[in-house]
Amino acid sequence: MLRKLRKLDIFALIITTCLVAIGTIAVYEATSGTQLDGLHISNVMLFGAFCVPMLLIALTDYKLLTGKLAYVLYGVGICLLILVTLKGENINGAARWLSIGSFQLQPSELVKLSTILLAARYLSKRNGEKLRLLQDIVPFSLIFLIPTVLIMKQPDLGTALVFVGIFLSMLWMGNIRIRYLMLGLGAVTFLVMVILWLYNTDHKLLSVIAKPHQISRLQTFLDPASDPDKSWHVNNAMYAISAGGQSGGPGFYIHNGYIPYAYSDSIFVVIGEKYGFIGSAILLLLYFMLMYRFVNIVWDSKELAGSYLVIGIISMFVFQIFVNIGMHIGLVPLTGISLPFISYGGSSLLTYMIAIGLVLSVHIHKNIYIDHLR
Repeated sequence: MLRKLRKLDIFALIITTCLVAIGTIAVYEATSGTQLDGLHISNVMLFGAFCVPMLLIALTDYKLLTGKLAYVLYGVGICLLILVTLKGENINGAARWLSIGSFQLQPSELVKLSTILLAARYLSKRNGEKLRLLQDIVPFSLIFLIPTVLIMKQPDLGTALVFVGIFLSMLWMGNIRIRYLMLGLGAVTFLVMVILWLYNTDHKLLSVIAKPHQISRLQTFLDPASDPDKSWHVNNAMYAISAGGQSGGPGFYIHNGYIPYAYSDSIFVVIGEKYGFIGSAILLLLYFMLMYRFVNIVWDSKELAGSYLVIGIISMFVFQIFVNIGMHIGLVPLTGISLPFISYGGSSLLTYMIAIGLVLSVHIHKNIYIDHLR
């Protein structure tokens, strides 16, 4: 045990702690003087509590989790998503949470990791060989399709898109043939063109395949001037970030209620307005350093399942960082995606801490083999 503790990646742990510290400061700025005042203290307490499962997972050989246990964890995750569909707590028109005492658990967050574990196990079975269409790509797609469909029913488009991002990244790194990749990209391009065509020609037909709030967000992204009320959130976010200038400002937009959910999904706006370009750049630099460390762990891994596991986690982080920041500066449509370690949320923070534990486990156990458990 002590030998494993000495192998912990201190650099990754320091960066993680710095990110949580920044998030706690941002949560304080977003909630100070409001009904949610004190939420930053809860954030610190959650971080301290979640360090325990993170360390336990880091000290557990990841090969146990990418072995046959991966099927069990995936199955439990799917059962939880079904339970959410049947008895989920409805908040703001979406049933995404299960009440466990005073804690609101969002299973879709944890299912990201159970899906990555099973996907890493599945890809590693090919030993780096080219993926076959029917034998490999179709079953691999089903691993992601099942949770994605269940999450879309909640509805939670943002989290569902994270699964798509992880799927594409792991499929690419799993050694997909170029012709299959081009076929997939062609299908996605065709789908996007159909949606844009329907948006411009037939809103009634588009409403059959998309919900009203999704169409509204698409309209806000494509033509912000068409409805100032619907683009109010995004416009205020961009105004707030620009008001931050180089080193930040007093936080007019944040403190006067112009930014909805400033303590959670919109927390990057808090950093942009209060700490300006310098604060935002420091945040992005920390993210870059953490992902760079993860990439080094991938290179050092002696086993494919470990490499694929970390790749899946990297893709989860990168996708969420890009979309969360991008939607507040007008690069992508507005959707509900948290900013890793910065947005307030117990389920999301627990997921990120477990993800760190999994990456640390790959680093610690890279020279230990337990083939009989596969």
